[in-house]
Amino acid sequence: MPGSSRRSAPWMIAAALVAAALVAGATTAASGDGPVDDPTAAPDPSLSVALAYEFLDARVDEFCDAAGHCLPRSYQGGFFTDLPTWDFTPSFVYDDALVVIAYTARGLPDDIRRAQTVGDTLLFVQENDPIGDGRVRTSYEPHGIRQGRVEITGPGTFTGNQAWAGMALARLFHATGESKYLDGAVRIAEWIQTNTADMVRAPFGYTGGQLENGSSLEWKSTEHNSDIAGFFTQLAQLTGDSVWADRAAVAATFVTAMQSADGHVDTGTLLDGSTVNTRPIPLDAQTWSSIATGDPRYDVSLDWTLANLIATDGQYQGASISDADVSKVWFEGSGHLALALTLRDAVGDADRVESLLSSIRRAQRDAPNGDGKGIVATSTDGLDSGFGDLYYASLHTGATAWYLLAAAGDNPFSLPAD
Repeated sequence: MPGSSRRSAPWMIAAALVAAALVAGATTAASGDGPVDDPTAAPDPSLSVALAYEFLDARVDEFCDAAGHCLPRSYQGGFFTDLPTWDFTPSFVYDDALVVIAYTARGLPDDIRRAQTVGDTLLFVQENDPIGDGRVRTSYEPHGIRQGRVEITGPGTFTGNQAWAGMALARLFHATGESKYLDGAVRIAEWIQTNTADMVRAPFGYTGGQLENGSSLEWKSTEHNSDIAGFFTQLAQLTGDSVWADRAAVAATFVTAMQSADGHVDTGTLLDGSTVNTRPIPLDAQTWSSIATGDPRYDVSLDWTLANLIATDGQYQGASISDADVSKVWFEGSGHLALALTLRDAVGDADRVESLLSSIRRAQRDAPNGDGKGIVATSTDGLDSGFGDLYYASLHTGATAWYLLAAAGDNPFSLPAD
């Protein structure tokens, strides 16, 4: 299900904040015109983006082997670091995919170089999987990568993760023209088609993937099918093979079947693959349905989100993860809600986007467990997803990448027009 199958689920602020303040105030200080920094001022958007990329740079460069394979740890600080006996370092392929796509969105030479190091590592773990049938796994240990070996920390093979890794490789092929990335993406897509396509139980679509023991997850997820709709559409464009467009349409039609009478989109089905699972109602079913398909029927889903899934927690306001808990802000979700509203561009959306992004920038500067550069996952520890897991205010590569994509207006479910 969304949340539990894709992600796992805050530490230092002073040093990076001081550095950022010095950069921002250097000209003013040099001329003697005023104070170096005003902590009550709204964070500068351009500086904020530059600092967020610096955070990703440091994460990518932290764990690399002699061959140039690198995977960034997904979470750092707070809950994931503070225990004396535990420093949680796994790298989730969903987060890795977002990092790759965020780098291609800016596209500087060093961005593409780092994107390729992560993309090459996704190909490395794909090629060295113990089954070797084109899949990637949920997460890997960066320490293992640094030692030149594959250490799987999340052995499940969830459909959404596969699609995100595929979209990252498709982006790299689009950016570089190197066929190895398209070849890897097609292998992932073929795994999805072979192992998860369900054309027997209506509404037709794609199931959740496989557990470590090889057993199939028989439910279907709206989130996963949105991922597939975007990924397969990209493959149709890159390969010229219309079969991928036909398969993308199956996934998109499943998403349509999950839209309720009041406009919100439900999470997917129960184990029978047909009965709609109505609770909880997750944010990404609303935002990703809109972003991945571009279908205006989901405009009302975004309106439902604005009315039902907005959280206020102290100085922060933004999206929460589901209707199970709207007491805390989920900054990753604020990123994709901001992007969805940017792409919709209805009356008032520009102001809504700026409010969401401004709150993320304040969190970048002020949040507990932050470093002044990266984005923490949540405004406060303990956000309940409603799917059996909690999210924490720890620095997160995925949340940082979503912020950068939203700030750039870059849709990860689509290939850039150029």
